[in-house]
Amino acid sequence: MNSTLARTAVAWPEPVPVPASMRAMVFRRFGPPDVLEQAVLDTPRPGPGEVLVQVAAVSIGRLLDLTARAGRHPYAKFQLPHVLGADHAGVVAAVGDGVDAVRVGDRVAVFPVVTCGTCSTCAEGREEACASLSLIGTHRPGAYAQYCVAPARNVHRVPEGITPAVAASLALNGAVAANQLTQAGLRPGHWVLVQGAASALGSATAALARHLGARIIATSRSPQKRKAMAAAGAEVVLDATAPDFAAQVREATDGHGADIVVDNLGDPAVWDATIDALARGGTVVTSGAFLGGKVQLDLQHLYSNCQRVIGVRTGNPAAVDELWSQVEHGFRAVLDRTFPIAHAAAAHRYLEDDSNVGRVALTVGPEDWEDQ
Repeated sequence: MNSTLARTAVAWPEPVPVPASMRAMVFRRFGPPDVLEQAVLDTPRPGPGEVLVQVAAVSIGRLLDLTARAGRHPYAKFQLPHVLGADHAGVVAAVGDGVDAVRVGDRVAVFPVVTCGTCSTCAEGREEACASLSLIGTHRPGAYAQYCVAPARNVHRVPEGITPAVAASLALNGAVAANQLTQAGLRPGHWVLVQGAASALGSATAALARHLGARIIATSRSPQKRKAMAAAGAEVVLDATAPDFAAQVREATDGHGADIVVDNLGDPAVWDATIDALARGGTVVTSGAFLGGKVQLDLQHLYSNCQRVIGVRTGNPAAVDELWSQVEHGFRAVLDRTFPIAHAAAAHRYLEDDSNVGRVALTVGPEDWEDQ
């Protein structure tokens, strides 16, 4: 990887008159990273209740971007050419009718999960269970572009001192992490075991749990990543594939076990050890299953130990509010690095190499479209 492609900091753009056309990064066929190419598209216009965002940075997701680009997305069909890009940040460029919560020029982060807002689950505050849920960048055009449209209820003003790349890195993963920890009943002092804690979501969950007063056990197969996680504040770092993994967790916790396990990997090879490492009354939370999906569960063990296994699909508005409240109190995402959008293919390859610790993002300033 050519390290000169990586960017470190990008300024928030100043709003400009909205042009009739815009640059975007699209793919016209499924395949490797090199299918990504620049194109000129009509600039979208916000409808009633919508906001047009001039994009400054956009995160790259394994499922939402890499898997989708490769044609292996499990639950979405794409009309090609398609513009990827879910969680992003930028400035408000225009607003549709009925929008008064934000104004042109506001710095915002966009939560990309769009729900109906009217069904029973939405009314209960469980928007993540909405049957009509859709995602910016998956079911509608995304933010690998100079401009992107989002519902006004999905944008959140960004506090001072936050860069666009950090804001984009927080916009979705931070909300998912907040929802995971809320539903698991996190309390200060809890032991939280995060499987695959070097991933974008894993690192955000571990960082937020630590920020909220938890004690963190982080896992990775990579010695280098375990070293990085320890430097980031994890109290215990382990290899979940070690034959005595559960015993190591119990030893580190004085026999108690982990109060909460966040396992977004779904690896059958470590599932039994994960359950063995769980404390009585503990909870396993999953928001993904990239390494498997089907595992065995001893129901007698589960109910005898008053344990729970819960699925958290994504964040919701309450989790978004909680996230940005914690940002105001010093919480930050783990940002591995950024790439200019002209080098989106290189960024995808970097993420596919599994070298990252934390989020990888694309910067979308005027100069970032030039292939230097």
